[in-house]
Amino acid sequence: MAISGIHAFLDLLAGFGVRHIFGNPGTTEMPLNDALVGDRRFQYMLGLQEVPVMAMADGYAMASRQLGVVNLHISCGLGNAMGMLYNAYREGTPLLVTAGQQDRRLMFEEPILWGQMVELTRPWTKWSCEVQRVQDLPVAVRRAAQIALTPPTGPVFLSLPIDVQMELAGDLDMSPIKLPDCRIPAPREALKQAVALLTKAQNPAILAGSRVTERDAMDELVMLAEALGAPVITESGTTHGRLAFPSDHPLNGQGLPLWSPEVRQRLNEYDVVLVVGMDLLRQYIYFEPSRPIPEHIKLIQIDEDPWQIGKNYAVEVGIIGHTKEVLNEIGMVFHFMLDVESYREIIKQRTVRHVAKHNAAREKLQGKIAEQRELRPMTPLGLMGALARILPPNVAVIEEAVTTTNTTFERLGVLKNTTGYFGHRGWALGWGLGVAIGAKLAWPERPVLALLGEGAAAYGIQGLWSAARYKIPVVFVICNNAQYQILKLCGRSLSLPQANQEHFEGMDLIGPELDYQALARGFGVEAHRITEPDELAERVAAAFQGDKPILFDVPISRHLQPRLQYG
Repeated sequence: MAISGIHAFLDLLAGFGVRHIFGNPGTTEMPLNDALVGDRRFQYMLGLQEVPVMAMADGYAMASRQLGVVNLHISCGLGNAMGMLYNAYREGTPLLVTAGQQDRRLMFEEPILWGQMVELTRPWTKWSCEVQRVQDLPVAVRRAAQIALTPPTGPVFLSLPIDVQMELAGDLDMSPIKLPDCRIPAPREALKQAVALLTKAQNPAILAGSRVTERDAMDELVMLAEALGAPVITESGTTHGRLAFPSDHPLNGQGLPLWSPEVRQRLNEYDVVLVVGMDLLRQYIYFEPSRPIPEHIKLIQIDEDPWQIGKNYAVEVGIIGHTKEVLNEIGMVFHFMLDVESYREIIKQRTVRHVAKHNAAREKLQGKIAEQRELRPMTPLGLMGALARILPPNVAVIEEAVTTTNTTFERLGVLKNTTGYFGHRGWALGWGLGVAIGAKLAWPERPVLALLGEGAAAYGIQGLWSAARYKIPVVFVICNNAQYQILKLCGRSLSLPQANQEHFEGMDLIGPELDYQALARGFGVEAHRITEPDELAERVAAAFQGDKPILFDVPISRHLQPRLQYG
């Protein structure tokens, strides 16, 4: 039986378990939307603009660990989505991004809305293709899904000409989408070298990143850290997308600082560092000394992607393999070594030393929060301290308010699950609001808290309409200091003459100030302005039990920190 190209597309996705398609349509996408009428296999998630559309799919894919499918409106819609595509590329989120294309019979005349979308998306995707024959469409869908979901994961793009979508064909290869087994173990020789180096280490540490969670390798990392008595230090705030280690584990060494000199100082005491699940490194602002890794440190690096091994800093041992499998193999070696009393005593002493340091850092932070509790407007620590008291164990937290949040929940140890944290890795703004909606869609049983800066939220505010339309009960907290504070702090870090005197142009969101209550209500979302920390805690706790989205606009202090800090 002959079927259309777009029906073949949908049949393959349905067979692969795809249940949601995120989109904002136009004429070249009408065959898809027409085919979805009455198709109960899918829920079409309409967004009013492409930033929240992409971000919702991003959040859904990260939370569900499934393929996120997006449909955009040809060149103009894709253009609006490019910032969010960059985020997904930096995260490695498995998205299948599609867009309609003009009829092939019109392309030579360069018709309205037509453009070179494959060339546009190629730098920020793993694979980008325009399907020229309906017979190739099923192959393209299978290839796209496999590429997106095979580590190193990431977004892919398909351009679908409108006539290919509508063409009927009876000779299509509708073989289902199947993924290869990617659990590649460590090469024997490299494994031996890594074990030998860690065994000789006097003071080893582990640098861990988001891909530990994304490869379901948390238990293996915990086992290895405990067997080594090594602190686990996570990515700095500019690349810290997911939890790399349980926030309340005694060996959680918190995050790397942002700037090279402080990173060197932080790592200087260690002689061997095992790097897993992170890019080493992606720095933000140039400082001297420019090399953040002390020269005496011997590096062991584990990654699925050969490109990452030794990319920026020479490694003593590089291991290409699946994060979970490699960590398990190394961890089991040291776990069995704990049966030897002399080794066990060394690990105990190491652990005690590190845990004392970590506890002291946490107590210092708790003291700062207590000192600021009565300050008004609330300080960032006052806000975070209030919310820290009421977080449910299974909460998902999406952060896009970096100068407010500053990984405070993680440093306090109040995040009691390891899957529910989402932070920025790409820094195209407007991401967090949509990601929170997508995460809640994937996890309807879990409370979802979005902590958003008032500046960042404005880039994706249309997503509130989708939350209201589909009754997705996310709790949105706007951390509102009415300024681009991170840019002011970066201006100081760059020693810019006017910034050093606190003179700024284009950095303040006042006159008029953004009215988030009016904005939210205009999109159909209940909203309140909260100025007291106890009321905020009570309202958010109650909202977690609700069945509708709600937004709290919270004014916080505009006082600038001396310098942008992390940890």
